[in-house]
Amino acid sequence: MQMNINNGMYEVITSQDITNIEKAVDKSALTMPLVAVYCGSRLGNDVVYEQAARELGQALADNGMGLVYGGASIGLMGAVADEVIQGGAEAVGVIPTFMLKHEIAHEQLTRLHLTDTMHTRKTVMAEYADAFITLPGGLGTLEEIMEIATWRQLYQHEKPMIILNINGFYDRMIEHLKYTTEQGFMKQQDLERLVVCNTIGDAIDLLQTMVKIDAAVNTEKMAGN
Repeated sequence: MQMNINNGMYEVITSQDITNIEKAVDKSALTMPLVAVYCGSRLGNDVVYEQAARELGQALADNGMGLVYGGASIGLMGAVADEVIQGGAEAVGVIPTFMLKHEIAHEQLTRLHLTDTMHTRKTVMAEYADAFITLPGGLGTLEEIMEIATWRQLYQHEKPMIILNINGFYDRMIEHLKYTTEQGFMKQQDLERLVVCNTIGDAIDLLQTMVKIDAAVNTEKMAGN
């Protein structure tokens, strides 16, 4: 199935397609590692959040890293993508077709993928990603970083996962995760794999030492095979 978006025709990646994820996602032409950035489709009530999103986009591009994200042109999502693109780095967007009613797809991406479901979207993003960073966001952002952390707990990938705790946004969540560990529902090692950084500089420094371009995510297991 194809759809016309931004005056271009795009194939819709389906749940059937991701059973052969390497065919659905061709990374051979990419020239840099991509970092998946999970963040809000809104800007939030404090200008510090948009500033951080733009600073992160600039820093990724300046350090030879590209972006894979939710594909929208609005909110923090659009801000980080704008800066990555302006910095000359590659930016890949992945957006479900039903979300096009709510979010406008970015028009200047290196690649734009359409998917049939949210699950397909997340699997495609995970296949592209060499690391994961979470900026502030709402329910969708929380769900994304918790799911990718769960996949790591279940040994489906070994990629870096960074919570960018801008303005102390994730303080309460971090405390809850610590409490979850103390109460015996989470291993300490799984807590420690969710690395918390309070500055973008710290996150970039970690990425430069931790990112392994060829580290694979077992997306076949994610797809339920």
